[in-house]
Amino acid sequence: MRFNIRTLPISSLVLTLPSLSAAFYLPGVAPTSYDEGQSVPVYVNHLTPGLAQQDEQLHSVFSYDYYHPALHFCEPEGGPKDIRESLGSILFGDRIQSSPFQLSMGKNETCKAVCKEVKFDARSATFTNRRIAQGYNINWLVDGLPGAQINVESVTDTKFYNPGFALGTLDENGQSLLHNHFDIYIEYHRVGFTGKDKYRVVGVLVQPDSRGNSRVVEDGAADCGSSDTPVILSEEGDTSVSWTYGVYWRESPTPWATRWDKYLHVYDPKIHWFSLINSAVFVVFLVGMVSMILVRALKKDIARYNRLDMINLEDLDGTSAAVEDGIQEDSGWKLVHGDVFRCPKSPLLLSVLVGNGAQLFMMTGVTVIFALLGLLSPSNRGFLATAILLIYTLFGFIGGYVSSRVYKSFGGEAWKRNIIMTPVLVPGLIFCVFFLLNLFVWGKGSSGAVPFTTMLALVLIWFVISVPLSFAGSWLGFKQPAIEGPTKTNQIPRQVPPMSGTLRTIPSILLTGILPFGAIFVELYFIMTSLWTNKIYYMFGFLFLCYGLMVITSAATTVLLVYFLLCAENYRWHWRAFAGAGMTGGYVFLNALLFWATRVSFGGFTGAVLYVGYSALISFVVFILTGSIGFFASWVFVQRIYGSIKVD
Repeated sequence: MRFNIRTLPISSLVLTLPSLSAAFYLPGVAPTSYDEGQSVPVYVNHLTPGLAQQDEQLHSVFSYDYYHPALHFCEPEGGPKDIRESLGSILFGDRIQSSPFQLSMGKNETCKAVCKEVKFDARSATFTNRRIAQGYNINWLVDGLPGAQINVESVTDTKFYNPGFALGTLDENGQSLLHNHFDIYIEYHRVGFTGKDKYRVVGVLVQPDSRGNSRVVEDGAADCGSSDTPVILSEEGDTSVSWTYGVYWRESPTPWATRWDKYLHVYDPKIHWFSLINSAVFVVFLVGMVSMILVRALKKDIARYNRLDMINLEDLDGTSAAVEDGIQEDSGWKLVHGDVFRCPKSPLLLSVLVGNGAQLFMMTGVTVIFALLGLLSPSNRGFLATAILLIYTLFGFIGGYVSSRVYKSFGGEAWKRNIIMTPVLVPGLIFCVFFLLNLFVWGKGSSGAVPFTTMLALVLIWFVISVPLSFAGSWLGFKQPAIEGPTKTNQIPRQVPPMSGTLRTIPSILLTGILPFGAIFVELYFIMTSLWTNKIYYMFGFLFLCYGLMVITSAATTVLLVYFLLCAENYRWHWRAFAGAGMTGGYVFLNALLFWATRVSFGGFTGAVLYVGYSALISFVVFILTGSIGFFASWVFVQRIYGSIKVD
């Protein structure tokens, strides 16, 4: 990580206040100033899939190394060299290497050859044509900025820089045309220093073109030709291709500190605001309904119960006893006061899940806030993923502490298993599934396969940092007194009457989970699109608001569910609350399947397995997160209402 705290101005916190819809960008690296004529390195990254030109659908999830043998890109002398990357960058498939392109600050090049002519055989041509048809993009980096193309959003007619540029295009007949010429437009900003001016790169545009008549002259010069005769790779024989490029420098008034603004585009903000307003109105209505039902009904019930306890029932006649029965039949939640704090089934598993959920809750909240304040800069590639891993690892103490406190409050005695399972069960399951999916990526020959050494580094980080912190949190949690309920638990469990209607298990879980999902539905679509099409997601203001709405909605709907269950004399609320709020993760998975049906067309088993597998992992994490929110909200609610009545 190359994070430099000295580049973070204090005033940047104020700049986030005018609008929550766009996060202010704080530079994460010190600017590089170049002299006129100084070499500016160009780095190449992996080729990533995008939306295909013919149907605007995603046809692949695999990325490929830039120097894949079938692509025949020119290599620098001595071979390409790997550029140091962050852990998060590696996990997301970045493979940054040196390139043969030569750029000199302020020096234009109208036509230059990258290397000698190369030959595509039939097999390479088939591979490359298929990647062109699938909408693959080339990714370059110049001074940390991605080479981009100018896109125009159809809804708002706004121009923005879209990172990456097409490997090729399709003609009117659906024939694949390879882009073999690149016009590179570098925007620079002049900075005055003592003695002479310096120059900083503030924008990189690449216009690719297919020029079949370009040639490399024997003396090293090049004839870039024109686009009248495009490059069509023959899948039946050899095809000669010349790689050429031009460089054009343009002065720009854009300062270095705001150079990322043109890349960080918010797609149709009206849709975001409309969705947020609808969700906010819905949340206000929901919270108002919960408050009306709980505050008014419970206040009346508690007053009546406490008034009844002040009467000596032994001195009453049958009429007063009938009044008592009428009160008890009118509201049944007090009838289960002797069982509502009974230990649930599988208390060890539930405590482990809610402990990991608390850890995820803290990690998500801190990460979203940091991103909202602009502290997770896109100039540090992979820094967001690295921050998520490190923050989650450091919050292992929270997970262990919460899990042990919950388990001790349940009356659990297998404290050793709780201490071991809390940092191992959920992360171990996620790691095993991730490892199996990575085998599919590795077998496909994709550059997105995480190296084995990186896997070992993840395991090492986990067992060296997170596991000891979790053990320490668990030890401290078990040292604390158990959280006891305000009422005593009966020795003999009360019989639970059969549930009817929406209080049955499946309908209640489905109804509880759909409401929090509705709060994040629109934002989830943009996240899915950015994730699977390898675009920069930077709408953290909207994400912060959606996350807050999801937390409030999860808590409110689960509390309402538990109240209705208790009124129906069903005291087994623990797992129902966790599963009901956690069903939000189930709807996230169903949404991923819907996205697959409408926006994705893999046509292969391996791609489908990867998409479904990674979507299931994300949904599982959301399930634990929202389930824990619902569980703790319900626990606080039950503690409060039963602590407000007098029970003999």
